[in-house]
Amino acid sequence: MSALTWAVAAVVTDRSGRVLLCRQSGGGRRWALPGGRLRRDESPAAATRREIRAETGWEVDLVDLVGLYRLGDPAAPPPPAGRCGALPGVLVHVFRARVAADAPAGDPADGCQLDWHPPDALPEALTPTTRAAVADALAGRSGVLCETTRGDAGPAGAAAPPGQRAGGELGTPR
Repeated sequence: MSALTWAVAAVVTDRSGRVLLCRQSGGGRRWALPGGRLRRDESPAAATRREIRAETGWEVDLVDLVGLYRLGDPAAPPPPAGRCGALPGVLVHVFRARVAADAPAGDPADGCQLDWHPPDALPEALTPTTRAAVADALAGRSGVLCETTRGDAGPAGAAAPPGQRAGGELGTPR
């Protein structure tokens, strides 16, 4: 089993209800939620505020935790001793957040194309888990547990248990 990477992201909305998305210059040019890796010395909430500010320039107020979205390949066999295996699994804490001001406090990070999208006009080129997390956040869901696999285009197999969702990758955390 590969190591687990801890990450954070947020469904950030502005005063008119639009959703902030970031499209990285690599990774298939899909739109994803802003966020990144959790540092060992910080809480998920503090990491989310730090990563959103660093990636987008926006200061945000966190509203609540939408859920935990795990990205990985549970069927992948462990690598032989001393060898690299599959990409590590990622556990992403996805928060619901609102911008704290009418304008960003700084400039976005290089390589991140930001854009605001009305919830009913999201781009088609979204990562599947970003689509699921945005739907969960906008529906007011909290406590979602979502098991996802890399490259999935939609729900994996059977329907997820109540309160859980299945989907595809969220994006690659920085």
